[in-house]
Amino acid sequence: MPKTESNPIDLGTKAADFLLWDAQGVLHRLADFDAKPALLVAFISNRCPFVVLIREALAAFANDYAGKGLQVVAINANDHEAHPEEALARIGEEADKFGYGFPYLKDASQQTAKAYGAACTPDFFLFGADRRLAYHGQFDEARPGNGKPVTGADLRAAVDTVLKGETPAAEQVPSIGCNIKWSAGNEPVWFSRAA
Repeated sequence: MPKTESNPIDLGTKAADFLLWDAQGVLHRLADFDAKPALLVAFISNRCPFVVLIREALAAFANDYAGKGLQVVAINANDHEAHPEEALARIGEEADKFGYGFPYLKDASQQTAKAYGAACTPDFFLFGADRRLAYHGQFDEARPGNGKPVTGADLRAAVDTVLKGETPAAEQVPSIGCNIKWSAGNEPVWFSRAA
């Protein structure tokens, strides 16, 4: 199974705008969530074992924080022509099956993933009220086969800090997952086929 670490992104980086569809035919943009004091943009997949491991916990996490001021937005940027299970209709099925109470959007052009510097699934970008990057790390220490419980502890701690108006620690453990499945010829400069 391929293992790719999230790219180093400078904390304080401004959230990139996006305009993406969900499976219900609704367009979503960054500004739609301006009222929320914290925003989590999560690049995920329907098939990656690293996401499959945490998807129920991610749904529960988002539900836990929905009333506390966190908006979660999930984005699937994988090439759906080479991987039909990542197509928009399948995204809708995934959201329904696992109780995603947040928008799950399709980045068919992969331009949003490039704008964020997303490298893997899952890849988490937590922004404060100013929409500057406060946390870009792991959900927790659980990985397929390592036997550690899925708790979301790292991300929960970061969100708690941001919701208090404080800054998470600068030392953040990168997320690890499957590489984003880039369309042929559309690979970003940081992507290596050896990954």
